[in-house]
Amino acid sequence: MKFYILIFFIFLGLNSNAQKQEVQKTIELFFEGFHQKDSTKMKSVCSDKMILQSISENSIKGNKLNEESLKEFYKSIASIPSNMKFQEKILSYSIQINGSMAHVWTPYEFYINDKLSHSGVNAFTLFKEKESWKVIYLIDTRRK
Repeated sequence: MKFYILIFFIFLGLNSNAQKQEVQKTIELFFEGFHQKDSTKMKSVCSDKMILQSISENSIKGNKLNEESLKEFYKSIASIPSNMKFQEKILSYSIQINGSMAHVWTPYEFYINDKLSHSGVNAFTLFKEKESWKVIYLIDTRRK
């Protein structure tokens, strides 16, 4: 009996790890599309109903919550000048999954032309739609 219980928990651990890898791959594809300015690739891992918000942190002006439409977001990605070099460097992934919902916390540093512009954290919420994970909510913080 103990053997079967052990096998069950090993299977659960392996399944959980596989799910986390799927979720992380979804976020990696999102950023791959972002860095390539490829909104089609980004759309492949995002829900058509995705909500986008950003918190700008400023000790002088105060904190501000902004919301952006999906249309504006994809347009802004496509309109990044070709001579601008940018990179959002993800520092780590913290992934939590419960059934068909996942939450991913990713601290980051954002560089423009190899110079640190700002840092913060992304918080992604994903929904497992059929056999693939889709980003349904993204909020980030931005600190100079």
